[in-house]
Amino acid sequence: MPTNQCEEFDYRALGLVCGIEIHQQLDSASKLFCGCPTKLREVGDSDFEFFRYLRPAKSELGEIDRAALEEVLVSRKFIYKSYNTTCLVEADEEPPREINPEALEISLIIAKLLKMRIVDEVQTMRKTVIDGSNTSGFQRTAYIASDGYIETASGKVGIGILCLEEEAARIIDDRGDELVYSLDRLGIPLVEIGTAPDIISPAHARESAQILGMILRSTGRVKRGLGTIRQDVNVSIKGGSRVEVKGVQDLNLIDKIVELEALRQVRLLEIRDELHRRKASADSQVTDVTHLFTSTGSKVVKSSMKNRGVVLACVLKRFDGLVGKEVQPGRRLGTELSDRAKRAGVGGIFHTDELPAYGITTEEVAAVRDLLNASDEDCVVMVTAPMDRAQKALQGVAARAREALAGVPEETRRALPDGASEYMRPLPGSARMYPETDVPSVVIDDQMLNKLVLPELFAERAVRFERDYGLNQEQSKVIAASLNYQLFEEIQKRYNLPPSIVVRALETVPIELSREGVPVANLTDQHYMDSFALVYEGRVAKEGLIDLLRALAEHPELCAGDAASGAGLNGVGTSGVEDIIHDVVSGKADLVRSKGERSIAPLMGLVMKELRGKADGALVSAILKREIQNILNQ
Repeated sequence: MPTNQCEEFDYRALGLVCGIEIHQQLDSASKLFCGCPTKLREVGDSDFEFFRYLRPAKSELGEIDRAALEEVLVSRKFIYKSYNTTCLVEADEEPPREINPEALEISLIIAKLLKMRIVDEVQTMRKTVIDGSNTSGFQRTAYIASDGYIETASGKVGIGILCLEEEAARIIDDRGDELVYSLDRLGIPLVEIGTAPDIISPAHARESAQILGMILRSTGRVKRGLGTIRQDVNVSIKGGSRVEVKGVQDLNLIDKIVELEALRQVRLLEIRDELHRRKASADSQVTDVTHLFTSTGSKVVKSSMKNRGVVLACVLKRFDGLVGKEVQPGRRLGTELSDRAKRAGVGGIFHTDELPAYGITTEEVAAVRDLLNASDEDCVVMVTAPMDRAQKALQGVAARAREALAGVPEETRRALPDGASEYMRPLPGSARMYPETDVPSVVIDDQMLNKLVLPELFAERAVRFERDYGLNQEQSKVIAASLNYQLFEEIQKRYNLPPSIVVRALETVPIELSREGVPVANLTDQHYMDSFALVYEGRVAKEGLIDLLRALAEHPELCAGDAASGAGLNGVGTSGVEDIIHDVVSGKADLVRSKGERSIAPLMGLVMKELRGKADGALVSAILKREIQNILNQ
């Protein structure tokens, strides 16, 4: 099914159940459980590193989380890059300090905006995470509020939970047996917000995420930029299972994630039904077929065997043709089998739905089938790697094949740039959570809640700007969501200039100048205020703003008046404008007589070469029309 056919699904009939989780970093001065700064560092600044090996631990109930168990299929060394701002808490050499009060305040404000029921006492928990992203082997998270909602075009979407937790370390290098992390991000406070499964379509998922993002940014106290906000999407359909797709950083991708996960589950259920019809089975028996490849021409296999690799194979009974069936664009059931094999540290798998290929010949495939007593109805899967990894890889393949017989496995998947996803690990369970004994609880009383100052939401501000300043809807949305909205209002209060011109100067012009390589980061609020003061006083025409801002960005040490003089933007009086236009029109009298009023456009271009940034465009246009008419009346 082509990707665009996903949109033809009747998602209600399909039984779509969908919820999203938003993870948003907070813009606090320090990290959640220590006083270290929350700014990211250049990896080259690291002056020290250390390593850890992490292993799963039992919960208070004596259970080990299934996701944690799979993380230790391969023993990996985790290396951590630290900086002169890294402390012992981040290195897990010292107990955490009390929860950051600033971060707690921000999370309470967000809970209020989401109309949530806030807990009476904040308790911190430990959540087992042994993928190396935390030096301690767990992530600290605090339950803040529940039972809120947002309003959408399709009705209310419940907000089930809001937690305050510490951000994970960021991975900077995957060396196979070693993973390298940077500790600058570890411990940055973030809120995790989970909706109820009230989302009814891909478009509704996107709308819900946009509303949540708007509310978070409205606080003015969350970090912005790539990687500071991530969405996880939970999806299931009737007959399928709950699947969590993690790490969606592009808001515009959420609807595609939902579409393609629904498609994947539809495809997997179709495969399940066909497997049942065939009475298929997946055996865990693994056979060493290395001796059949001693003279192989496959570069992949030869390279592996030179490095102590073997070739192992297993049979998936009556799976022929289905392992190659597409479940998402560019991804097949065989890709899902390969994802499981890769958890054991191998590069991938070979299977007979795609062979001969990779230098493996038809004769070699036939020899493997013959040795394993595999019929043409069976699919043979092979892997080449050192013995222990190859065995674990095929065990993972067989386990995933048995799941295909059951339908859709519950699992956590990683979002890919095209909206598809790949396997990460099983869905975690309750066994991963246990109390944090080092962090004291925090009582939330009425006095604390009454001190909270709730911000104006972007959506409300946009409506106000449209009403009070006469901006169109698009301009209102742009400036309402901008960090410059207060500067916009201050400029309007002082100078009462055309608001659309102010919005363009604050929001569009810097982007245009940046594309030209102009260092717009040098522009300050005072530069803008002084520039608009010159326009208000008539010393610079509004058409000269872009050149004035360019001059100030390139020479930020200048005052606006000097920058205007240096750029030749000093205003020309009405009489001066009249003289310049008269000279231009007189010199093109023949053009005026031949084209009449149609000569306005070419003459305006000539006039503006002389007056751009020095005179108001409306004044220039009026005088030009008058001069043209004078000639026509002669």
